[in-house]
Amino acid sequence: MNSRSDPWESAMPGPEQTVRPERTVRPEETDRGEEDVQAAESADVIVVGAGPAGSTAAAHLARTGLDVLLLEKSAFPREKVCGDGLTPRAVKQLTDLGIDVSEEAGWLHNRGLRLISGHRSIEFDWPELSAYPGYGLVRRRADFDELLARKAASAGARLVERANVTGPLLDERTGRITGVTAKSGEERRPVVYRAPVVVAADGNSTRLSVAMKRYRRTDRAMGVAYRTYFTTPRHDDRYLEAWLDLRDPDDRARRLLPGYAWVFGMGDGTANVGLGVLDTARTEVDWRELLRRWCEGLPPEYGYTPDGVTEPIRGAALPMGLNRRPHYADGLLLVGDAGGTVSPGTGEGIAYAMESGRFAAETIVQALARRTDRGRELALRAYPQALRSAYAGYFALGRLAADLLGRPRLLGAAGAAGLGHPALLKVAFRLMVNLTEPNSKDALDRLLHLLGRVAPGK
Repeated sequence: MNSRSDPWESAMPGPEQTVRPERTVRPEETDRGEEDVQAAESADVIVVGAGPAGSTAAAHLARTGLDVLLLEKSAFPREKVCGDGLTPRAVKQLTDLGIDVSEEAGWLHNRGLRLISGHRSIEFDWPELSAYPGYGLVRRRADFDELLARKAASAGARLVERANVTGPLLDERTGRITGVTAKSGEERRPVVYRAPVVVAADGNSTRLSVAMKRYRRTDRAMGVAYRTYFTTPRHDDRYLEAWLDLRDPDDRARRLLPGYAWVFGMGDGTANVGLGVLDTARTEVDWRELLRRWCEGLPPEYGYTPDGVTEPIRGAALPMGLNRRPHYADGLLLVGDAGGTVSPGTGEGIAYAMESGRFAAETIVQALARRTDRGRELALRAYPQALRSAYAGYFALGRLAADLLGRPRLLGAAGAAGLGHPALLKVAFRLMVNLTEPNSKDALDRLLHLLGRVAPGK
């Protein structure tokens, strides 16, 4: 067995085995020099980033009894750009973690999704399925992320806040990751953390993945999302709301943009209002200005006024369609935004981030239970296949839908008149929510399954 196929030899030394050389923090990489590097901490698994993907992975890992270090560069609570709306897919992940999602615990429940296009508005209830609950949720991300991180800690993960990971710790012979270096606390003390398996959950920028030469695929679209909050009498709306006729007001042709705008009532007197664009490559728009102007066109009953805006407009990139690969190699697994698990058809990210975190945790648990180095490595290599099996078809279909919206000549009459036909809105709803039974008798569900299987790019 060569060194690349036997990486565990150096990652998990036995009592008579010499530890291979590692690249640690160099003096020029620290503020104080190598002599002041804090003594290393070790664990079975390191998870870098305590967002939805990282905290979910850490919680599931810790529940099995593994020693897990969960490193978060910020301190909670901290803000993230998001629509704050959760579909039943995300609700399932929360309940599987044992989180109380009752309204008494601070969650706003919703019944479904209201789609608005042209002059038509149709409300679609979440389907009642055996696999998913029939309701969605709303919660601010600052609160949501902290709740998940504390849940991971209560399950046994060692949560370390203000641990800003600066790079991987590598085995010089194999190139395998054996830990990470970090700056800890307000003093930014150099610290070393070691583990045979590392999970990158450090978001779209994912410095750890880039340091391990995991680069973003340029053939995958990059989206953007911008949002703000405003006070509104409709703050307790029981439907998430998506406006599909998103257009640039400065475009004389009034062509559709590949995306939508949203208004999600927060239940606290405010609404989260924003827009998501699924492919920015062919569009040059001032997104903040577009959101401001779109808000000005909201119906009077929404109560939108510039004086009612409670927070500045903030934006973030949407890494979509599994756009960074490989999702596993050399001891490092990519989850959530670090692995590009945002849906390219809707921009939804939280549910898929949490699911990817769970897939990674289940893979790692199986790997660490193997008795041989080769067995552990083979088990870890199953993680990318789990992602492909779960998402490749649906994400390929989403890319086709987004591409269609971005090409008005292909969209034809629907692009000129809007997507307001009830049949089109029903298809849009089914595409957006990705909620079906495995053996559904519904004709539209069967059609979407078929299209997902044959969609190019799977």
